[in-house]
Amino acid sequence: MSSFKGRYSYSVDEKGRVALPAKLRSNLATSAKGNFVVTRGFERCLYIYPQDEWNKLEQFVRGLSFLDAQHRFYARTLFERANDTKIDGQSRITIPPDLMGFAGIKNEVLILGVLDRVEIWDPQVYEEYQRNHPDTYETVAEHVFKPQQ
Repeated sequence: MSSFKGRYSYSVDEKGRVALPAKLRSNLATSAKGNFVVTRGFERCLYIYPQDEWNKLEQFVRGLSFLDAQHRFYARTLFERANDTKIDGQSRITIPPDLMGFAGIKNEVLILGVLDRVEIWDPQVYEEYQRNHPDTYETVAEHVFKPQQ
């Protein structure tokens, strides 16, 4: 099982390649074998799943009902931009141009480790997201940890 945490700033080269931080690579499950899937995330970021975690998500989506319009929409939106990628010899992965455009990524990225996935953000998009979020960390924590009744 892969597990990621931390915040890192990196550059993107002219071919859309970005290095994965060593601390994130060290927490990659051996079963992933350096294989990743990059796809659109929420709030204009990209999700990068190591293969082991992507397989779990794919299995979950397989269990959704194709008769439910929201399930179909989610599956299409997730998979239409999903791309397989592999860490190259310089510890980089390639981000396809359409996904870079979706996330507003130009030359710099903010890389966040978020448990089972890595998020890639344009730094300005992330700053705007944080600034415009209607809640504080504390109020969200109150909601998340509130006992279920």
